Amino acid sequence: MARSRRLILSTPAEVWMLLADGYRYSEWVAGTQEILHVDPEWPGTGTCIRFKVGLGALTLDDVCVVRRCEPERRLELEAKAGRFGAARIAMNLLPWGDNTLLTVDWHPLRGPGTRLHGLPVDYAVKIRNGMMLTKLARIAAQEHRAPGPASAVGRYRP
Repeated sequence: MARSRRLILSTPAEVWMLLADGYRYSEWVAGTQEILHVDPEWPGTGTCIRFKVGLGALTLDDVCVVRRCEPERRLELEAKAGRFGAARIAMNLLPWGDNTLLTVDWHPLRGPGTRLHGLPVDYAVKIRNGMMLTKLARIAAQEHRAPGPASAVGRYRP
């Protein structure tokens, strides 16, 4: 399992607003190129996001299904990448003063990741998750400082 943590200079409610907006995942989830579909009830248990992930012209369609949702506390996803398998991604939000300590745990469930699981894979996932948490923290902090209601709501949704 690869575990990453980040102190985010925003409240759990503000961080949750980003996690609960499936259309914004491409802003902070490393490797996401395009959001294809977000279920209207996202992030309710059983709902999903479909997106393209990859590097340059090498892409594949991926889907994340919500397996557990506790608003402003916990979001657990199952990321499915076809023949490449599936992984569990658990995000825990812990209030830390006026801020949020966000922990991301990643664990392979099916596919090649289960056979290759170990130090090299966990290290690569930790790097990716660290980049993801840095982006999320930057967006949350900018919106925390931004005046007015447009900072967190009223975003474009295709």
